[in-house]
Amino acid sequence: MADTNNLPECPVELTLKLIGNKWKVLIIRDLLTGTKRFNELKRSLDGISQKVLTSNLRSMEDDGLIERKVYPEVPPKVEYTLTKTGFSLEPILNSMTSWGTEYRNNFY
Repeated sequence: MADTNNLPECPVELTLKLIGNKWKVLIIRDLLTGTKRFNELKRSLDGISQKVLTSNLRSMEDDGLIERKVYPEVPPKVEYTLTKTGFSLEPILNSMTSWGTEYRNNFY
């Protein structure tokens, strides 16, 4: 979990610190529909490298946005799921969807 002593005072800055890159937002988008395995996420995120996906997933797990479950199988099976905190970001993504749709329809 993030160290609360190092969190920004500004709520907008804090939100951006947690989900302020395109990959994290798209990972959340994909996990809003349910649990996904690593390769499912990689396939749905066009252009992301394995290293960048791994880094973002670890960061999101550390921040309490997602949970990682490892199954004792060979090869290992790993699944990612949004936590309650992660799911609480759904209205933000819904607003981004609405705004993006309106922007596309009105300006392009």
